[in-house]
Amino acid sequence: MSVFAQLAVGWGFCSLVMLVAWLRQRRTNNANLVDVAWTANLGLLAVFYAATGAAPWPRALLLVAVVGAWSARLTGHLVRTRIVGEAEEDGRYRDLRGRWSQTTFFAFFQAQALLDVVLSVPFLLVARNAAPTLHPLEIVGVAVWIVGVVGESIADRQLDRFRSRPENRGRTCRDGLWRYSRHPNYFFEWVIWCGFAIVALAAPWGWIGLFAPALLLVSILKVTGIPPTEARALAMRGDDYRAYQRTTSAFIPWFPRTARPAVAEVQ
Repeated sequence: MSVFAQLAVGWGFCSLVMLVAWLRQRRTNNANLVDVAWTANLGLLAVFYAATGAAPWPRALLLVAVVGAWSARLTGHLVRTRIVGEAEEDGRYRDLRGRWSQTTFFAFFQAQALLDVVLSVPFLLVARNAAPTLHPLEIVGVAVWIVGVVGESIADRQLDRFRSRPENRGRTCRDGLWRYSRHPNYFFEWVIWCGFAIVALAAPWGWIGLFAPALLLVSILKVTGIPPTEARALAMRGDDYRAYQRTTSAFIPWFPRTARPAVAEVQ
């Protein structure tokens, strides 16, 4: 199957999944399913590319195992926290619902389908790499991926445990990795995508895959990640979160800074 055919089929599948997700949110007024569908689509695209690509079976199996394990873990986490374990719509979508029509929501869901295909290009490059043996870059990429998955899993568990305690309601999590970064889950998610890109570097034209972690980084830092998350945290937790911002790195885990009085920052 040609690269264009793989991309076209993948896009069509993702669009269909997002159509179903959009129809559900129209019925329930809850758009949380878009994140679940987005993550699951990427895992399914990796399987499709591996099945229709030219990579020998060890590389195809590596692709399915690495992307599939990431997708399955994150999809399961999102289902548990945003579909089963949380009745209310995520604040990001609740805010948009007051400004967007259903037509705009449909366009947003379909944009996520396109983003799935765009971000899956590193997987496609790996699946089309016909080299008979694994390249050292592929081993390095898997090692980076492991660091990312372990870090993100720990951050998610620490936040879930903090939120499960009633006495923490309205407070900011500073447990474990959250003491060193305000968004360790975002940071380690980005590390995972760096691992994907490094694996893809071993393929012909593999450098193209570097745009995936670059695009994700811009999105996290400037668009859909940290800015709206912090805006909601400030609205909900006020001075407690402002104090957290003054002492804790926004993204890359680092040692906490000494807290400065809020008045000193105004002067």
